Amino acid sequence: MRSQDRSRGLTRGRLGAIALLAACLIGGGVVAQSVPQLSGPPQQMESVPAKPLPKWNVDDVRKMRAYPDQPPVIPHSIEGYQLSVNTNRCLSCHKREFTEGSGAPMISVTHYITREGQMLADVSPRRYFCTACHVPQAQTNPLVGNIFRDMSDMGVKLMGEEH
Repeated sequence: MRSQDRSRGLTRGRLGAIALLAACLIGGGVVAQSVPQLSGPPQQMESVPAKPLPKWNVDDVRKMRAYPDQPPVIPHSIEGYQLSVNTNRCLSCHKREFTEGSGAPMISVTHYITREGQMLADVSPRRYFCTACHVPQAQTNPLVGNIFRDMSDMGVKLMGEEH
């Protein structure tokens, strides 16, 4: 009966495990020695001149948005602007109460609404760091070609327009 003859099965299992372990140790040593080196000899570091930084677009002209709900790009330099927990230089021109004197566009009403939909008297903390969404533009060539075409360029008419 099987239940009475357990010692024989355990012995065979132990022998099999020992044989397997020995095969791994012997074979593993051979395999480890035949693996090629993954790195070559250490190379000396060279100084490479950095590419010049691109010039910022500072024409102060509003740019056309590439897609609906795209955050507007910043049409002026923000170099030297302080943007920290205590200070936000963007708000000194774009906040509701300062736009008349500065001539800057007012930030969207959505920036005064909390996640829960509550309207605030000041900019919502989640919208305080402007450069998380808004970026200045530089005079550079695109990294990837763009074949985007606006719906109006493809002949699509708005509702109510004549065909």
